[in-house]
Amino acid sequence: MRTALVLLLLLSVAAIPGSLVPQRSADPNGVVQFRDNNPDLFAVLDTLQVFDTYTSVWFSSIYLLLFVSLIGCVIPRTRHHWRALRAAPPATPARLNRLVGHTERQVPVDAVAALDAGERVLRRAGFRVARYGNSLSAERGYLRETGNLVFHFALVGVLLTVGLAGGFGYNGQRVIVQGQSFTNQLTSFDSFSPGRFFDETRLDPFSIRLDDFEAVYDINTETGVPIPLDYTASVTVVENGVERAEQIKVNEPLSIGGTTSYLLGNGFAPWITVYNPEGTAVFSQPVPFLPQTATLTSLGVVKVPDGLDEQLGMIGFFYPTAATLESGALTSIFPEPDLPVVTLNAFTGDLGVNEGVPRNVYSLNTDDLTQITGGESGVESLVLPLGEKAELPNGLGSVEFTSLPRFVSIDVHHDPTQEGVFISSVLALLGLLISLFVPRRRVWISVVRSDDDGVTLEYAGLARGDDPGLERAVTDVADAHAAALGAPTAPARV
Repeated sequence: MRTALVLLLLLSVAAIPGSLVPQRSADPNGVVQFRDNNPDLFAVLDTLQVFDTYTSVWFSSIYLLLFVSLIGCVIPRTRHHWRALRAAPPATPARLNRLVGHTERQVPVDAVAALDAGERVLRRAGFRVARYGNSLSAERGYLRETGNLVFHFALVGVLLTVGLAGGFGYNGQRVIVQGQSFTNQLTSFDSFSPGRFFDETRLDPFSIRLDDFEAVYDINTETGVPIPLDYTASVTVVENGVERAEQIKVNEPLSIGGTTSYLLGNGFAPWITVYNPEGTAVFSQPVPFLPQTATLTSLGVVKVPDGLDEQLGMIGFFYPTAATLESGALTSIFPEPDLPVVTLNAFTGDLGVNEGVPRNVYSLNTDDLTQITGGESGVESLVLPLGEKAELPNGLGSVEFTSLPRFVSIDVHHDPTQEGVFISSVLALLGLLISLFVPRRRVWISVVRSDDDGVTLEYAGLARGDDPGLERAVTDVADAHAAALGAPTAPARV
């Protein structure tokens, strides 16, 4: 058991990196951002599997060793406990006066009657009783060890079910723009982390449409920084052909079938429309801009591969409530769209989208592109208030900030072992409480003297571990026994 405790401590220490750095299974975008911000450190940590902490070789090794250690502890103890349950209480010690709660009572009956009455008293108190000559040996509290074993078996159950969850579960992330839907199928996820034994055919069939999103803020009177109080995503769920309205909040996920959908983040998805020189729209869709500050100053990328003379890429900033700094730069002073503005730096050239290589939709590699607005291009960045249109240089076309829907990012999580973990956890708690509060006690009654006035009985007890109530328990047995025989409950004078 000492080895299991050490391994449990090591497991808790080994889990710490999983809370310090983003994990591929839960936050793949965070891993990419960490790589971009710390390329040298990323290479070292990735070699050590820190970004896959809970499936790493070193974490799995500790996990399996703990599992084996617990099994190795529990099985022998179970056999020993089973034998103890079937065995009679141990023989009465020769010198009860050396044990806890030793006391004597004088009763006006013979030895046989005294022991018969004592056996009845002990059995009513929940003791298992065995008679050895002129004495009774009683024991109770086997439930304590039973609770202890239940606790450890439940821990094994938790380890087993959590391990299975990593094999049969999955979680995926998806950005949903207001008015659009997400269907729970593999191709609909932005990122997806399946378990080792994942089967695509077992995905629960449902869809989620984002109807509205509401954010509630308070203002810190000292710093002026907005503090989010509540986020509410109003959605329409379609399951088995039936629509229903639901809400998703930060701490109130949405349960559908065997999945749970969590609200991870939110932001704005400005609807950008790009027109060719003839005025025909060649690109028109909402583009999620990723929040960068508490006031939701957001960064986004627009890629227009077709419809113009050259491929067009734009890097933009969105300001929900735009304000101009003394330097002339724009900033946002509040996260709600009181004065929404989009600024865009435009680039032309090969975007690399036709090479068959996956590209990050939230970034634009400008190394081989020509900048035509902003920066060193000599042309000011495009500044687009909501509903406004601006012309692109060189007669390339025009860009319009058409509308402003919102978006949310959700995490769809499926864990088929949740019920097993819950049941095992409840059993572990019950077993622990039983093992803590049920005392294991032995009590003996022995006839020490017999005369014409009756017999003198001797009582004593013994506990496994610390039991401050044992002495009182022995006294209660002696008093109950004496009362059953019609004798005084006060201790006999020796």
